Amino acid sequence: MTTFSPESKVGDIAVEQPSATRSFYRFGIDFCCGGGKSLQSVCDKKGIDVKDLLQDIKNQGEGIVEGPNDWKTSSLSAIISHIIISYHEPLRTELPRLKGMLDKVQKVHGHADPERFEQLQTVYTSLIDELSDHMMKEERILFPMIMQGNGANASATVALMEMEHDDVGEALREISRLTDAYVAPDYACNTWRALWSGLEDLEKTMHQHVHLENNILFPRALLTSN
Repeated sequence: MTTFSPESKVGDIAVEQPSATRSFYRFGIDFCCGGGKSLQSVCDKKGIDVKDLLQDIKNQGEGIVEGPNDWKTSSLSAIISHIIISYHEPLRTELPRLKGMLDKVQKVHGHADPERFEQLQTVYTSLIDELSDHMMKEERILFPMIMQGNGANASATVALMEMEHDDVGEALREISRLTDAYVAPDYACNTWRALWSGLEDLEKTMHQHVHLENNILFPRALLTSN
């Protein structure tokens, strides 16, 4: 098992020991878009004792053998296939499903906090549009370039995709804020609770999705050329 230090970068830790992402979730650390930051700097900003986090990461790794799905040695085509099948395709179903639930909850319960629900609708609708456009660009432009061995010529496209990942991350943080970190009020109905749970799962899944692209696929792809 790899030993990490306060100077280790968050994204590198997630790559070397995927089980560490459980610790990052627990401590509220962004390991995808914030993957280039050192553990120490992130902990300082959040008021976390870096020793506690390092111990938690160590605990997550003990007894765990990371299998081939750590993606460090998988082919680029295998990673891309996994991204499309495990993330893109489910998102095309899940995003409208959650939108339908949001519409229903707002219609029935929106009077409880109309301003918050309006803000949530605005952020979430924008997120749907952004992710739909983003996935299309990856599948039609970037991924074919990588599959053809032209990743070294895709630096501008990769930079754009990373900027869009940052925008998605910001939207997810705003959704978390608007939902009180996905804690539904005591009077919330079952649909409302299911919506909050679905949005929380969306955030967790997107963290894994973006991490795989930002910290594994893109750096490797940029080194490939015909």
